[in-house]
Amino acid sequence: MIIKEMIKSNSFIFNIIKPVRKFQILFFHSINQLFFNINKWFRITNFVKNSRYLKLKQFKNIHEGERCFIVATGPSLLNSDLEKLKNEITFSMNSIFLAFEETDWRPTYYGIQFTDLFKKYKNKIDYLDVSFKFIANVISKQFDVSDDYYIYPLNLLNHNMKHKRFHTKFSDDAYAVIYDGYTITYSMIQLAVYMGFNEIYLIGVDCNYSKDKINHFKDYNLVDSNYTSTNEKMISAYKIAKEYADCHNIKIFNATRGGMLEVFERVNLDVVLEKDNDSIRTAKHN
Repeated sequence: MIIKEMIKSNSFIFNIIKPVRKFQILFFHSINQLFFNINKWFRITNFVKNSRYLKLKQFKNIHEGERCFIVATGPSLLNSDLEKLKNEITFSMNSIFLAFEETDWRPTYYGIQFTDLFKKYKNKIDYLDVSFKFIANVISKQFDVSDDYYIYPLNLLNHNMKHKRFHTKFSDDAYAVIYDGYTITYSMIQLAVYMGFNEIYLIGVDCNYSKDKINHFKDYNLVDSNYTSTNEKMISAYKIAKEYADCHNIKIFNATRGGMLEVFERVNLDVVLEKDNDSIRTAKHN
């Protein structure tokens, strides 16, 4: 820290080192992307037979034509919402397990890619009572993970670098790549598409981060240092997801209570579930 302060205080040295440092970051970023894409090519051409991502292939189109609910951890989420989803296929993520003592509901698919959260709660996450656990390669490279995890190849693109425009991509092949969209919810949407779901409902996706208020359903005392631009970043990614969905006959709805996400058509969770119940009752009556 002392050396950094000395460099910053000397404008001459700082102006020399700054572009060198920037070049260094860009160089290593380019190298990382190159290796990622080379490994991706080896996987999709079946050149590599024992890839750690191979287990993902069993999920390809297993839910073709079905619907699912992706449960994020925004502050608008309620325990009662979880109870309503007991009979649905659900994805959830990160800190959702902090609510498990308050509900019998469990997600069908659980995902995590927030390294700090995994580090803090690894002993809990390792033994979660869920059917399937997905974990990003950025975590599995740093920690020993058991065989019951399904590792997915997360491409962070340039999202760890400072840049003026936010951008991402969308993948329908989780075995090849899942692109970071500044939120794990974006990764779960890509997984859902890979599994064949064509009707996806988002809940608890508030997209409304702030330093001076609660940002999660269950607080876990970890703050994203980039919170000032988080909302804009996530919304930019969701626009890419919508573009893909619109071109591939996939419907994504926002069933979140409030929040700032207006990219997807809004629906009321209770109305969606009640319509389904009405259909079941009508079928039984007939």
